[in-house]
Amino acid sequence: MSVTLDGSRTDIPVASPSARPLRAEAELRDRFAGLRVAIVHYWLVGPGGGENVVKTMLRLFPTADVFTLVEKPAYSQTIVPRERLHTSFLQRIPGAARAHRALLPLAPMALENLDLEGYDLIISSESGPAKGIMPPLKAVHVCYCHSPMRYIWDQFHQYRRDTGLIKRIVMSLTVARLRQWDAVSAMRVDRFIANSHYVASRIAKYYRRDAEVIYPPVEVQDFSPVEQVEDFYLITGRHVSYKRVDLAIQACNQLRRRLIITGSGPETAALRRLAGPTIEFVGQCSFADLQSFYARARAFLMPGEEDFGIAPVEAMASGRPVIAFASGGALETVVPGLSGRHFAEQSVASLVAAMTAFEAEEASFDPAAIRAHAEKFSREHFLDRFATFVEAALQRR
Repeated sequence: MSVTLDGSRTDIPVASPSARPLRAEAELRDRFAGLRVAIVHYWLVGPGGGENVVKTMLRLFPTADVFTLVEKPAYSQTIVPRERLHTSFLQRIPGAARAHRALLPLAPMALENLDLEGYDLIISSESGPAKGIMPPLKAVHVCYCHSPMRYIWDQFHQYRRDTGLIKRIVMSLTVARLRQWDAVSAMRVDRFIANSHYVASRIAKYYRRDAEVIYPPVEVQDFSPVEQVEDFYLITGRHVSYKRVDLAIQACNQLRRRLIITGSGPETAALRRLAGPTIEFVGQCSFADLQSFYARARAFLMPGEEDFGIAPVEAMASGRPVIAFASGGALETVVPGLSGRHFAEQSVASLVAAMTAFEAEEASFDPAAIRAHAEKFSREHFLDRFATFVEAALQRR
């Protein structure tokens, strides 16, 4: 399915299982044997949803070279062997991996200097400026877009408000040129993939390009329901303003409900000051602990607006419902009555009302049905649909 410039889309749900059996991973790999493939990712400094997509793409293209602006060796070697990893000149700047976001004004020059001569297929993994490479004339350039850069487009003013005076000045002075370059560089992409309809609408708005929607891979096989659910709500992820962890805390303070919060971030100290006695911060927990939290929670809370949202799908793979703000990817992953509930406004009152309504119907949610819904976002579905898309792009060449 695709979203077009006029916003139209077909009536077939993208997340529905394919009518034909999924092709095996080995069969998919064989179809691309002999191709010279390059994958360009904005940076490899730590785990995240975009990095998981690159890792999954490498299952299709195990001999592909990976290009990135900057990397942290301790992390990047978990993605790709050193001999197949190429970095930009930004890597030579002291502290570049730690301060990679501050180097954004230099990214266009760095990307355009990456040498991609001789590749048949170039896949850019875009959330920063990765699509801005200069593809060779005969190469096919496919962009998997997690989102156009939020901090220079629709969320520019929010990001600008949340930073210090010096950064605000730098952002104001550089954003116009970055927007211009970002829009122009979209012309270097042959075909776009968006990770949700929400992101496809951004691509149409800012780049004036159509995008096929292929949801990112979620490792649903790593999660499963348990028989005994406990009396707490859960929220996970980095503590940054757009995730609105503050709403979850205030709602649970008001209802006197236990809330477990994993992760950390720049907002952690302020969130701790906001928390009442029923709120528990567990910090950066192990994967085993995260699996346990997902499976035992009454429900997962998602009060922020996400482009797609991996964490709520992991919660659903654990058989648990999700209470989510009705915007962004949550409108595509959370099905009211089946896998959770939506709330209409990013306010404490709206979230409290949704939690109260959920508790009145909590027994009606079926963990097995929620888990089955989450399987539509599996790695296998991603690989099959992504391979089909790439095959079509190569044929059109």
